[in-house]
Amino acid sequence: QVQLVESGGGLVQAGDSLRLSCFVSGRSSGDYAVGWFRRGPGKEREFVAGINWSGGVTYYPDSHEGRFTISTDHAKSAVDLQMSDLRPADTAVYFCAAQYVWINDFIPSTAQEYTYWGQGTQVTVSS
Repeated sequence: QVQLVESGGGLVQAGDSLRLSCFVSGRSSGDYAVGWFRRGPGKEREFVAGINWSGGVTYYPDSHEGRFTISTDHAKSAVDLQMSDLRPADTAVYFCAAQYVWINDFIPSTAQEYTYWGQGTQVTVSS
């Protein structure tokens, strides 16, 4: 059973940077993708970024502005989301999710495609 635990959320000011980590445990053999999602107040869950664990292939939505970067840290068994130039509109609960994949350059981008989820970490950006 894959388990995911997010950390790194908090209260920051507009323009600040923040690094979220998703610690992954309970993996079995096989490759998988890890995605970061967020759900802002009154909004639907939104895909932010995804990465393949073994090959490092990344995928960002078309709305990506280059302020967020996803990466793996195999030493920590974690997937990080580096966020810069944060804005109040980035205020949300950020979740990480994992899904086993058969093709290492396939990164699911919808919530329905992911089986394992963390509890989320709150990010609040003040103006």
